[in-house]
Amino acid sequence: MTLEERIAAFSKLGSRLKQLSKNDLETISDKARVKNPWFTGDSIKLSLDGISIFLDQKKLENWLSPYSINKSSSKTVGVAMAGNIPLVGFHDYLCILMAGHRAQIKLSNQDAELLPFVHSILTEIEPRFSDFTSFDERLHQYDAAIATGSDNTGRYFSYYFKNVPHIIRKNRSSCAILIGGETNDELGALGNDTFHYFGLGCRNVSKLYIPEEYDLIPLLREWEKFNDIVHHNKYANNYNYQRSIHLTNLKHFYDNGAILMVESDKLVSPISVLFYERYTDQEDLKSKIALHSEKLQCVLSAKGWFPGSIDFGKAQTPELEDYADNVDTMKFLAAL
Repeated sequence: MTLEERIAAFSKLGSRLKQLSKNDLETISDKARVKNPWFTGDSIKLSLDGISIFLDQKKLENWLSPYSINKSSSKTVGVAMAGNIPLVGFHDYLCILMAGHRAQIKLSNQDAELLPFVHSILTEIEPRFSDFTSFDERLHQYDAAIATGSDNTGRYFSYYFKNVPHIIRKNRSSCAILIGGETNDELGALGNDTFHYFGLGCRNVSKLYIPEEYDLIPLLREWEKFNDIVHHNKYANNYNYQRSIHLTNLKHFYDNGAILMVESDKLVSPISVLFYERYTDQEDLKSKIALHSEKLQCVLSAKGWFPGSIDFGKAQTPELEDYADNVDTMKFLAAL
């Protein structure tokens, strides 16, 4: 297949995903939820919608134009995928196939239904992709590897894949900055970055930086619109557990019925908890964020005013060039 043919096929895939029937979406959601109760129909639709947005022919062409893709050297790339949010490994799958390589995929047990479902649609559109993808229980005979996991599994992956070119991703999280004066719409958009996928993704906000005198009450009131999240059993269990622990320990926290806000200098908060930290001035803010720079996937601020940040509401809709851990996957694949 030529690159142009691959782009055309994925563009058609994007159109097909937009046109999924309610019945098809419910069927695949039910299958996925059996293995992972966090995968609700809304979360799966959110992920599919995000993918369909960037599977646009012009976006794909613009994304790939800077890369020199070898037309004759096809390699096998082993991929150990994560399963924290629906289709979190899709971007690696897309990159490998766009680079003209073969994808040998070890799915997470937590997300074993969705990518094969999407792949089946792609192979209906372009049957030749069947020869370029396999879903295996164990990776073997690969020329390069991409693996995503925790800090602990990252050390294992680094050893396991030490003899081949590889990308190893570890734990990451995201933070947001408030300066005061943000509109309710902006605070609502920040709520999407916080609550979507129940806060399980590396692009979810788990830490909030606020000025010394910032009043959190208006924010918590605006976020009451997300209170339905506690109707999800697993989220509710975490929320009730964290609330009980903080009450027992007499630790101060804010609570709006959907999330607990706890002051901490840590970056990664438990499910149903959002850490916040106050800053005195811009220099103090920059130094606090710099302490976590190696662990940050995204920094968010209203309209992206903070250098290197993105706007509220954009965390869960990354563009094609928004590579995980800021490692250019396509550059890596094109160089194989």
